[in-house]
Amino acid sequence: MTSSMSTPKSPQSRLDELQWPFRTERVTIRRCATSDLGPMWNYRGIPEVSKWTSWHPTDREDWDTYQGDPARMARTLVFEHENAIAGDLMLMIHDSWAQREVAAHAHGTQAELGWAIDPAFAGRGLATEAVRELIRIAFEELGLRRVTASAFAENERSTRVMERVGMRREAYNVKESFHRDLGWLDGIEYALLAEEWRVAG
Repeated sequence: MTSSMSTPKSPQSRLDELQWPFRTERVTIRRCATSDLGPMWNYRGIPEVSKWTSWHPTDREDWDTYQGDPARMARTLVFEHENAIAGDLMLMIHDSWAQREVAAHAHGTQAELGWAIDPAFAGRGLATEAVRELIRIAFEELGLRRVTASAFAENERSTRVMERVGMRREAYNVKESFHRDLGWLDGIEYALLAEEWRVAG
C-alpha cells in the first residue's frame, strides 16, 4: 500500500485567502499585480529610493524580470493614496525557529516586513499608516504571532517608521551588512509580538 502524504501549503498562500483590499483613513492596501510594475518602476528606479533597499534595478527590463518573479510578487503589496500608488510593502510569511519535535507548531507563524515609498508621497506619514495597517493584517487577519523588520542602521527614515508603529529594537549588529556603495555597515532588527500589539491597542 502506498501512503499519500499531501505537501504542506506554502505559508505565503494564506494571503490568497484574505479579502483584499484593506483601507485606512488615507491608504488602500492591495495585492501587487503585473500592471503595477510600471508605476512602481517610476520610483523604485530612483537612486534615492534604492539606496537602502536590497537591490537597485539596472533598468526597466531588470526590474520587470526580478520583481515580476511569481514568488516575489506573492509577498508584495502596494499601497495607494488618492488612487495613485504611493509605495509598496513586503509581507513574507515564514516559519519561526523550533526544535524538530515541535516544528509543526512554528509553521508559518511569523513574517518579515518591508516597505518603500515614492518620494513624491514622502513626509506625510503615509508609510507609517500603511505599515501600521500591514501589522494589523499580520496579527488580526492572518493570526501571526510575531513580525520583524530589519534595515541598515543609517536608514533613519525606516527606523522612525518601525518605532512609530510600536516595534522595538531587538538587535544592533556591528558592520554585518554590506552596502553596494558604502561598504560594511551596521544593521538593526526590530520586532513586535501579537500580544504586545493587543496591549498597545
